[in-house]
Order: sequence, then C-alpha cells, then structure tokens
Amino acid sequence: MSSPDPRAQSTLKIYLRLLGYVRPYAGMFVMSIVGFLIFASAQPILAYILKYFVDGLSNPEASLFPNNPYLGHLQLLQAVPLMIVIIAVWQGIGSFIGNYLLAKVSLGLIHDLRVALFNKLLALPSRYYDNHNSGHIISRITFNVTMVTGAATDAIKVVFREGLTVVFLFISLVWMNWKLTLVMLAILPLIALMVSSSSKKFRKQSKRIQSAMGDVTHVASETVQGFRVVRSFGGEEYEENRFRVASQSNTDRQLKMNRTGSVYTPMLQLVTYTGMAIVMFLVLYLRGDSSAGELVAYITMAGLLPKPIRQLSEVSSTIQKGVAGAESIFEQLDEDNEVDQGTVNIAKVSGRLEVQHLSFTYPGTEQPVLDDISFVVEAGQMVALVGRSGSGKSTLAALVPRFYQHAHGQILLDDTPIQDFTLRNLRQHIALVNQQVTLFNDTVANNIAYGDLAGAPLEDIQAAAQQAYADEFIVKMPNGYHTLVGENGVLLSGGQRQRLAIARALLKNAPVLILDEATSALDTESERHIQDALDSVMNNRTTLVIAHRLSTIEKADLILVMDQGRIVERGTHAQLLEMNGYYARLHARQFKDDDAVPHSVEVC
Repeated sequence: MSSPDPRAQSTLKIYLRLLGYVRPYAGMFVMSIVGFLIFASAQPILAYILKYFVDGLSNPEASLFPNNPYLGHLQLLQAVPLMIVIIAVWQGIGSFIGNYLLAKVSLGLIHDLRVALFNKLLALPSRYYDNHNSGHIISRITFNVTMVTGAATDAIKVVFREGLTVVFLFISLVWMNWKLTLVMLAILPLIALMVSSSSKKFRKQSKRIQSAMGDVTHVASETVQGFRVVRSFGGEEYEENRFRVASQSNTDRQLKMNRTGSVYTPMLQLVTYTGMAIVMFLVLYLRGDSSAGELVAYITMAGLLPKPIRQLSEVSSTIQKGVAGAESIFEQLDEDNEVDQGTVNIAKVSGRLEVQHLSFTYPGTEQPVLDDISFVVEAGQMVALVGRSGSGKSTLAALVPRFYQHAHGQILLDDTPIQDFTLRNLRQHIALVNQQVTLFNDTVANNIAYGDLAGAPLEDIQAAAQQAYADEFIVKMPNGYHTLVGENGVLLSGGQRQRLAIARALLKNAPVLILDEATSALDTESERHIQDALDSVMNNRTTLVIAHRLSTIEKADLILVMDQGRIVERGTHAQLLEMNGYYARLHARQFKDDDAVPHSVEVC
C-alpha cells in the first residue's frame, strides 16, 4: 500500500490551518452552510416537479395527492406553477443566507490575516528585512491575500453549495433508479484522477505567479521611491524595460495557468457528458414500466449534475492559488520574532555605556564586521566613531538598541547587559537619528511626536523643533505644525527632513543619543544652528556620534578610530593628532583645505 502524497498532506494541512482562522466566525459559518443546504435541496425538487408537469400534459385536472382527503382537490393545473414559485423562494432564501454570511466570514478572515501579517512585520528582526525585498513583503499583504480570499470565499461557497447539490441529486437519482445511477458513478474515479493531476499543476503555477507578482511590486516600488534618481540619470528606458520584463513574466505564468485550466475543463466536461450519454441510451433502451414524467424527471436530474461537478473541479485551481498564497503568508507568520528574552524594566538610567570584547558577524556571512571592540562611555560623555566606510561604525550603533543580536562580548547600559532589558524598555532609553530619515505621510507635529511621543503637548513639540532649528521653516508652511509632509517627507528638502528627525530625538529626551551622520544633509548655516542645539542637548546625555563633522569630533570626550572592524586608535582630538597616526593622516587629508570653511567637511 503506497503512502499518501506528502504534497497532498501539506496542502490539506495548510488549508486546515487557513480554515482555523474561521473559528471566531463559527456561528455565521455554520449558518452559511445551512443556507447552502437549503439552496441545494431545492435542485432535485425542482427537477422532480417536471414529472408532474409531463404527467399533467395528458390530464391537467388530475389531483396532486389523490389519496389525501385534505389536499385531494389540488389539481396539477394549479399545483405545478405554485410549487415552482415556492421552490424559487425557498432557493432564494438559502442562496442569500449562504452567500451573505459566508462573505462576512471570508472578509473577516482576510482582515484578520492582513492584520496578523502586518503585526508580524512589526515584530520581525532586522535581518528579515535585510534578506527580503520590500516588493515581495508588500505583495504578500496585497496580492497573496487576495488569492487566499478566493480560497476562503469562492472555493468554500462552491464546495458547499455545488457539493451539496451533487449529493442531493445523487440521492434522488438513486431513489428513482439505483441501477442507472451506478453507471454514472463509474466515471467518478476518472474525474478524481483528473482533479488530483490538475491540482498539482495549479499549486506549482500559483507559487510562480505570486513570486512574479512580487517582482512587479518590487520594481514599481523602487521606481516610485527613487523617481528623482531615475529622472536625473535618464533611467526611464531602463526602468521601462525592467518593469516590462517583470510584468511579462507574470503575464506568461498567468497564461500558462489559464492554458492548463482551459484544457482541463473541456476534458472533464467530455468525461461527464459521456457518462450522461450512456445513461440516456440505457434510459431509452431499458425504459421498463416507468412513466414519461418519471423518465423526464430522471434525465433532468442527471442533466443537472455536469454543471456542479464542473464547478467543483474548477474550484481546485482556486484552492491551489489560495493554498500557495496561504503558504507564503504562513511562512512569514512562522518566522521567529525579534529575540526579546529580557526581563529588566528600569524607569530611568544614567546612560553609562560599556562595550566589552564585542565581536559581530552578520548571519549568513563569514567575515566579522566587528572584532574585539572595547570602550567605556561615562554618563553624559560623548564618544565619536570615525573611520572609512565599511569599518563597522553603523553596525556598532545598530547593536546598542539591539537591532541585531550579538553573540560574542557584552554591551552594558548602567552595568546591566542590554540583553537583560526588555526590547521596549531598552529602546525607550535611546534616541536615534540616522542619515536616512524616515517620515510618515502625516502632519509635522505627528512626525515629531511619533510612537511613544504621540499626544505630547504642542508646546513641547515646538520647543524641540526650535532646538533643532526646524521651527523657522515650519511656521512658514501653509498649516504650520499641522501641515502634511507627504510620503516620507517628499514635500520637504533633505535638510528639513533631517531637522525634523533631530527634533523627534530631542523630544524623546532619552539619556542615550545616537547620531549616525545626523547632520549630513544640512547646509552650513543650518548645521551651525543645530550644532549649537546639539551641544546643549548632549549635556548630561551619553552620546554616540558616527562620522560627524569636525566641530563635533573635536569636542568629543573620546574618539575611536575604526578600521576593518577594529579600534586602531583612541583618544581625544588633541591626543590623536599628537600620535601622528591613522587619525592624523585622515585629518590632514580631509581638512587640508579647511582654512576657508573649517566646519563644512565630514569625517567619513
């Protein structure tokens, strides 16, 4: 005896897990099935009424219930039309209950899946975003979920409505003539074999379609976000070709799936109608003592079977699309959350930061990015990290708020390992300003007072903006602090976006401040004003400055010179110049022409 197909088991497992999301809507789900039961029960009754119609052609005054003393007067002339109307009403009620309630269940299920998927994105570690492009991530929430909608809505509706219709029709056919019905049952194994074969193809093709759709979304997303670069460097033709290739790939895969369905459906229909032809031959050949009405009713019921059987067979492609979509969704939902095993929650820390023998290698790579890093920053002090690109400065900054998990060495905040803090509590003590500013399509005030800062008084927001030298351009905007900034602050200049990000960090008022090239997008005048603000803000705050400008580097309590993941020199600005080593050479090379504009060049 052969073992079950593992792929079939996987499909069933995924689909059952998908249906597990229906549990909160169990009541409506059961009622929708009752509605489809009502609808399906009307099909054979409607066909059986034809028996009375045909019999009534020869004697319309005949009684419908000749042996019933109460209904014996009801003639076929009145009864047949009346029964047709009653059955139509009965069928309509069942159809409404089934379709409407199942739609509510399905839409609720899709909403729950989308929310679960989006919430999972907020809990995934940084390495997940490093390894997956944004187009495929967004495609899961949009396109893949619509595939699940088909499996959860259309498929279930067809399975129950048409499936119950087939069951009722078969029961009625067996009751009327079981011998003829056995002939029709003989074709079922062939139908099952065809459905099984096509299901495997639909599943494989659906996964390829979803992957291709992710590529389409990715290309479109990149082009929209980088439209200025595209236009500046004449990339229109390149992007047109790139999008055309991605879209054509998706189209070709869609066509291939449609071709499979277009071949499969007529073949199944041929098999079904061949069985029908054999049955009709036997009815004509072996009519026996059955009345004309009974034969017409039987043939009509048998004739009603191909349509629901065909729809049941076609639902396989819908289910396989949904299962493929659900599989990709569950893959993301099953990803491990950001590691958070900490239990320490401290209301306020002084900000003393100590790094002990820290080494770090990105997952999936072999070359260490940080190698045996050690230093101490006392509360309120400022440490500056300088070095060429790729020396590990930004990685070190990312490890402090645990955007990545280090395995070797320790990072201590107030003598407590940062792994012991809960992630939320740790990050409440840290304010971060990156070179790449992220703003949301919201008001200026809401972008400054974001997340835990939401609901901050407008006076505090304005004070932070004034410190960041942002108030001077905010008050000139159409609606001041209530002006929408556009997607990622598209309506603002680079310097303005950077100042809003600094204002956000100032409003947070955290004891640890990380500035990762925080003033790189500012002009000289704006930088000078912000530098004055940062000088006052850095008081009583532990500040980690990465590749900052000369004025900040000179004032740092400690400068760490990094190269290839190691600290090659350390000391104050004056001490490092006296060493006449790596830092002195870097300083001489980058600031040899600095007499005219001493504060306009970055250390990188």
